[in-house]
Amino acid sequence: MKFGLTACLTLLLLAACSTGGPFATDDPIYAPAIDPRGEAVDGLVVGHQLMEAGEYELALEAYTRAAGRHGLTGEVLTSLGSANLGLGRLNQSERLLRQAVAAEPEWAEAWNNLGVVLLERGKTAEAAEVFRRAYALDNGESDAIRDNLRLALAKIENPGYAGSEQQDYRLERRGSGTYLIRRIG
Repeated sequence: MKFGLTACLTLLLLAACSTGGPFATDDPIYAPAIDPRGEAVDGLVVGHQLMEAGEYELALEAYTRAAGRHGLTGEVLTSLGSANLGLGRLNQSERLLRQAVAAEPEWAEAWNNLGVVLLERGKTAEAAEVFRRAYALDNGESDAIRDNLRLALAKIENPGYAGSEQQDYRLERRGSGTYLIRRIG
């Protein structure tokens, strides 16, 4: 009896180790096997996809991994700042985006996103100047930057433009991380 039980268990273990059967990797129901020699997908690519899906916390984690791989480049800093912007963490976002524009002062996207944060924080005059710079760097080609500049200038012209009226706007992601401030309704 003991020999029969041992033989059955051995056969079951060998069957579980086989590459065929119901646990084959080409079966679409089961996840494919992990290739330990495989290449990881770049954290920036993953983060951008997560940002598009509105998963800002997961995007922030992906961008943090990208920072470990690429260093704190302008693109990584802008991505981290944009994820924090999506999470409503305006202080962190402003700090990261200021570092991004210092690292890459010719990148319009970083300037635009910094302007969005400044506008959200009530720093309207500075936001307008930042949007002007972003618009100039972009050669006036971005509708999102132009619309953000128009909104900032409108807020400067009408200083009583605050309070409950701020709730009429929302952030809308455009392109690869550029934000546009849109009027709701």
